[in-house]
Amino acid sequence: MITLPKKTRMDKDGTLSLSIATGLQDSEVDFIVVVEPVRQGAAVPSDERPERYFAETFGSLRDAGLERPPQWQLQGRLLLD
Repeated sequence: MITLPKKTRMDKDGTLSLSIATGLQDSEVDFIVVVEPVRQGAAVPSDERPERYFAETFGSLRDAGLERPPQWQLQGRLLLD
């Protein structure tokens, strides 16, 4: 099963147009569409962060004991003429 959450806007005539690339070529599939109207002022758009998001989360893993492992040496690059 593939779940594809998406927020979009209905067309002016109330039509929802979908075009979904699934990678399932030449296949029969069953699908379910759930349309849930967004309440005004209730949701933050998926491409925006809530107010003060970074101020409240920056450094939250500081004491988690995470360490960056040693990095490999970079190989020499080919010079282009």
